[in-house]
Amino acid sequence: MIHEAMRTATRILGIALILLLAGGSRPAQQARPAANFTYGGNAAQVPAELIDNLVFLPVRVNNSQPSLFQLDSSAARSSIDPARAAEIGLAELKPAMLNLSGLDVTLGALAEAPKKEASARVGRPFEGTLGGDFFSDLVVEIDYARQTVRFYDPGAYNYSGHGKSLPLTMAGGVPQIPAKFSVSGERPHEGSFIVDTALESPVVISDRYAGSHHVFSTHAKTLPAWDPAAGGERSAVVGRLKGFHLGPYVAENVLAVFSPADLVGTGDAHAAGVIGAGMLRRFVATFDFPHHQLILEPNVHFGETDQEDKSGLGIVAKGPGLKTFEIVQVLSGSPGAEAGIQKGDVIAGIDEDAAADLSLSAVRNWFRQVGHRYKLELEREGKTLEVALQMRRLI
Repeated sequence: MIHEAMRTATRILGIALILLLAGGSRPAQQARPAANFTYGGNAAQVPAELIDNLVFLPVRVNNSQPSLFQLDSSAARSSIDPARAAEIGLAELKPAMLNLSGLDVTLGALAEAPKKEASARVGRPFEGTLGGDFFSDLVVEIDYARQTVRFYDPGAYNYSGHGKSLPLTMAGGVPQIPAKFSVSGERPHEGSFIVDTALESPVVISDRYAGSHHVFSTHAKTLPAWDPAAGGERSAVVGRLKGFHLGPYVAENVLAVFSPADLVGTGDAHAAGVIGAGMLRRFVATFDFPHHQLILEPNVHFGETDQEDKSGLGIVAKGPGLKTFEIVQVLSGSPGAEAGIQKGDVIAGIDEDAAADLSLSAVRNWFRQVGHRYKLELEREGKTLEVALQMRRLI
């Protein structure tokens, strides 16, 4: 689908906004699941693991060993990685019982779908996805600050918090909400935005929308972005929005990817863009598909400024244990380029820490710190060398 190509086209391998393919095909309708709250009542809470604001939950499939499944609000179907299914001995996935702490959800079928790029992007083995068929008969509350997810029976759900509800519509099986954004020196723009919990970027603006609405004047500061879907050419840019408006809430100085990919194929050729986990992290976000609403309540992260990567390096994880941190792109004129780092180099250590003791997420977080200077040990064509990498703002 085009939305999947759009996800791929906005993977920023030259900076820390590295965005890769995360979902499957998106048919318009899926069978609704049967949900059962196993401890009685009408709610359950599950601890989450967050990696670069992406949400992963422990799930047992048909009483198997637990696997980490990613919450993906814009994938129509839930799925499991075929290699993981084989590893834990799952031979029958029709129907599939998904057991989370305090909640059982029965799906008519659990698709098998490999996500080869996802493991390299996230830095841990990718095992499964909880998609729209899982969301469809539940109220799903993601508390990004507390790293928990709560599930509610929609028949008994009654929101009593201080957040605000935004109307949620489905187009081609993909949830969308209205939003506005502003760029310095320009009038506000508004449109319908896809909501994608599996996209790391805060906001993506489609090139079609930007062109037709004359978004982003030439005086605004932008950063070239490497586009793997365009053969490596830098055909996308990253810039900062003056403000991004969600109902009464305005997030300031937000990083946005201006993508060359169209959003047709999602069911709405006029979608302005995508709201990703980098924006949702500012809220307790409640996805209420049954009542057609997304409820947002600001958390302690709401006022934070998005931090771009300050190294100019695109990094992925490979090899045993995903501990081989390979440089896949070096942005021209960036600190990485000035340090002499090359595409294909492998980071063997940072300061006094060996790569084997680090995670890809930790490395990316370090490289978002302005003013820091790191000593990198690199492996290049069988040789070891050391370089000094001085962080600085790129945008």
